Amino acid sequence: MLGDEFLANSELLVICYVYVLVIIFIAGKLRLISFFAKYSRKFLHMMIGNLVFIIPFFSFNSFPLNFPFIVAAPFILVTFLASPYSPLKAVSQKLVGLSNITERGHQSGLVLYALSYTILAALFSSKPYLIAAGILPMAYGDAFASIIGERYGKRHYRFFVKKSIEGSVAMFAASFLFVAASLAFMSVLFPVPFSAYSIVCIALAVASITTLAEAFSPLGFDNITVPALSVLTVLALTGGL
Repeated sequence: MLGDEFLANSELLVICYVYVLVIIFIAGKLRLISFFAKYSRKFLHMMIGNLVFIIPFFSFNSFPLNFPFIVAAPFILVTFLASPYSPLKAVSQKLVGLSNITERGHQSGLVLYALSYTILAALFSSKPYLIAAGILPMAYGDAFASIIGERYGKRHYRFFVKKSIEGSVAMFAASFLFVAASLAFMSVLFPVPFSAYSIVCIALAVASITTLAEAFSPLGFDNITVPALSVLTVLALTGGL
């Protein structure tokens, strides 16, 4: 019985790795198409975020067999070796698809993304709705903020870096929608007391906090501040469910 459960978790682990590798491959190909080139990094951001919807199906989710952590942790090293900061240039060249995507944005951004994912997986794998609340505003909210802000941003403001009102509205809307959707999804799978009213309230609070975090964070560091503040907001509102 235990062996079957371990095998099922291992199969899910392989599925996650294959999914990530396919997404990296597709993002690398998009980078070569002029119209999609500037969106390849955002595509990668969003699609990797979808792993939160697989995490609930892992039954081995605590030390020493924390499979969600095992999914996320290797990509800290992979994204670092693909970044311009890599001490192993030969490895960086072999990861040319990922390194080219990395160089298009904040050069440490994907490393911090992987780090945030890993920390949340280490701490909250048995509560995947917390991981979802932390990751999805970073994955989808930040991506839509960048896309809408660059394309339609007319009204700008600046704290550490220049942002646009339109981009911040997109950040809020995407964060709200995806957090609400994830909580609804998780409430079907887990006996957590998320009524429709509480889902809306939590999603609104997370969207508000993460929009402010994205606006005030220096380049790249929103990959740390957004998930951290998202999770703290949910914990504060739910009493640490």
